[in-house]
Amino acid sequence: MNIYLIGFMGTGKTAVGGELAKKKKWQFVDLDDLIELREKKTIASIFAKEGEPYFRRLESKVLKDVANEKNFVVACGGGIVTNKDNIKIMKASGMVICLAAKPEIILKRTARFTHRPLLNVANPKERIELLLKLRAPYYAQADKSIDTSKFSIKEVVAKISRIVLAKRKK
Repeated sequence: MNIYLIGFMGTGKTAVGGELAKKKKWQFVDLDDLIELREKKTIASIFAKEGEPYFRRLESKVLKDVANEKNFVVACGGGIVTNKDNIKIMKASGMVICLAAKPEIILKRTARFTHRPLLNVANPKERIELLLKLRAPYYAQADKSIDTSKFSIKEVVAKISRIVLAKRKK
């Protein structure tokens, strides 16, 4: 079984994923990092040169590769859920946890980064709100959802650990 962390950028998928993997003594992988490693390009560069559809195809391929592994905590890119096949792959090979946060918290957490191609716009808060609305039905397909707005990384890790333990007892 793997644990897939989905949700919008800035909700804590990478930070929480790394800590959760340490706690469980599992492997941690950030799909965006894996894509950059394989392509030898940044995500922003892939978006700029090849476009989002190309990136989404890469993302699906890398997800399929990771889904063949066991005991991985996987931080997924925010838009991975827009492909229903990706959701099926994640659910078939593990548990899907959606990390959420309020738009103003996301804006604060992502403000210091310029490598977020979808937020390099005139009004990033408006873009965040729009994308959250568009992706809400996809994020709702997760097995569980946690709002990380008011919790520390350790608190979110503890919540996920309890969720996973409860699922294993069923």
